[in-house]
Amino acid sequence: QVQLVESGGGSVQAGGSLRLSCAASGYTYSSNCMAWFRQAPGKEREGVAAIYNNGGSTYYADSVKGRFTVSKDNAKNTLYLQMNSLEPEDTAMYYCAAAVGYCGMSVRHFGYWGPGTQVTVSS
Repeated sequence: QVQLVESGGGSVQAGGSLRLSCAASGYTYSSNCMAWFRQAPGKEREGVAAIYNNGGSTYYADSVKGRFTVSKDNAKNTLYLQMNSLEPEDTAMYYCAAAVGYCGMSVRHFGYWGPGTQVTVSS
């Protein structure tokens, strides 16, 4: 059974940094795609960043390009999201997700989800 568990969320002031982690288990980590999504209150869930598990392409939402970096450690089965220059608009629940046969940031293609970790950025 696939399990994804996020950690690393918290409260930070604008301009600060956080690093999110997602520990994966029960998943063919080396052959598929993992991604970060976020959802703010009253808004739809949106893709933030995605990465092929074989070390290939990465994808970023325009709103986070140059500020966020997605990476993974295959030995530890862990996905990361380094978030720098955080803005109040980044405040949301952040979710880790995994997909088979697809890599991008379309919510409907991801069948495995973690419970989320809250990120709050104050001005």
